[in-house]
Amino acid sequence: MELTKNKILITGGATGIGLGLTERFLQEDNTIIICGRREEVLKEVTDKHSNVIARVCDLSQESERKDLYEWLLKEHSDLTVLVNNAGVQNWMGIEDDQFYPKAVGEIETNVVAPLHLITLLSSLPKLKTIMNVTSGLAFVQLSKVPVYCATKAFLRSFTLSLRYLLQPKGIEVIEVIPPALNTDLGGKGIHDANPPVSAFIEAIFIQLQEGKTELTFGFSEIMKDAAPDVIAATFAKMNP
Repeated sequence: MELTKNKILITGGATGIGLGLTERFLQEDNTIIICGRREEVLKEVTDKHSNVIARVCDLSQESERKDLYEWLLKEHSDLTVLVNNAGVQNWMGIEDDQFYPKAVGEIETNVVAPLHLITLLSSLPKLKTIMNVTSGLAFVQLSKVPVYCATKAFLRSFTLSLRYLLQPKGIEVIEVIPPALNTDLGGKGIHDANPPVSAFIEAIFIQLQEGKTELTFGFSEIMKDAAPDVIAATFAKMNP
């Protein structure tokens, strides 16, 4: 991937890993567009970085994804990179009386939205890179977030096929595979003991410079190539 002179759309680009990517790509002289549901959070980023372009968009809604595409087609048809980063993580069990509606919402944001955006934006004439953010939980599951794990396993599988399918169009497909990091994903305070986003971002940018298309760090690096017995032992440890 060329790291400079891109125009990049980062979904969920105002917080967590998305914000880390936004600020790091800015250092490489790229134009960044971020989108998310909360206008006030987007504004915090644009107040700090006046050259970032923000668009309010609830990616769980098909109509808003279509509106985002139409806006891009009109205002930013020279987009070169799509980063599917936005995600929802619900800590819940089957006994939760809101399990099903929460699961549907999680699938809409984590699976349907990136599929829809890829379908729409891969038609843009300048698009040359798609980055899908999956998770180390695509390899080994944490049962407290069952639907999240399943959505990330789906997105990883789809990414592997997508890389092959888009070769004729010359579009590179990169998978970003984070471990648990110190973000508010799933709720404030849950991940406070995990590594900072900054360490992860610097590690994957080194991998981007090396031309890698599967970007890992810590736990996700270990799990990606782990033997079945290691996966089983890790699952048992994570789900006592």
